[in-house]
Amino acid sequence: MRATQEAAPVGTAPAALDVRDVTVRFAGLTALDGISFTVEPGSVHAVIGPNGAGKSTCFNVLSGVYRAASGSVRLGTTELTGMAPHRIAALGVARTFQNIALPPHATVADSLLLGRHRLTRAGFLASGLRLPSAAREAARHLDRVREIAEFIGLEKELDRPAGALPYGQQKLVELGRALCMEPQVLLLDEPVAGMTADERRRTAAVVAGVRKSLGISIVLVEHDMGVVMRLADAVTVLDFGRRIAGGTPAEVQNDPAVVQAYLGAQE
Repeated sequence: MRATQEAAPVGTAPAALDVRDVTVRFAGLTALDGISFTVEPGSVHAVIGPNGAGKSTCFNVLSGVYRAASGSVRLGTTELTGMAPHRIAALGVARTFQNIALPPHATVADSLLLGRHRLTRAGFLASGLRLPSAAREAARHLDRVREIAEFIGLEKELDRPAGALPYGQQKLVELGRALCMEPQVLLLDEPVAGMTADERRRTAAVVAGVRKSLGISIVLVEHDMGVVMRLADAVTVLDFGRRIAGGTPAEVQNDPAVVQAYLGAQE
């Protein structure tokens, strides 16, 4: 597993993702009710809760798919609230989805290259005319794709159609595509859902490597409590759209409100 995060611009530092008093309503229904938490730079922050707790709504606010009725989401000093998803992505927030969303006939390499789109500086004309500057940039992007593929353990699959891979590897391609965006913050929506035990272990190891080797902040929504407890530095617990607990995995695991609302529901 070998990869390094590309250098940030001089003078910048990893930024915290700060969620403050976010409320979301749908036709009179309050899906999120004044939730707050902070994702510290380079940490894994899990958002957990039973079905219908508001986890997906929270992710959709963080990535710009939903607009909050009130509250604030900031990446460092930059206000993300109300921004379109593509603008949030351009600022360094990448997301994977619970359901696989890969072009079925594209190769793994082409799927990963999609993540480099926001970093492409050569214009359409330069690329179309095959100018040397565009060719050099394309070569750099392809080199980075190979590094990311090695990091996620798919370097031997680059020429295969992504849709032909086993389910667990397809999920890794999605993770790799997000990493190819060189994000500051990675939103992982149930990254091990539907996997075999071996696939879960492999994916959890990659996620741990993202934090350790790349220093990327991760917000994790996951029902597999074993994965959450192993990976997370901090946990926020939602229930019926409200934050009912937060802290380290050990603190949350022993919180009576969490046991009743979430952990107890799994028994």
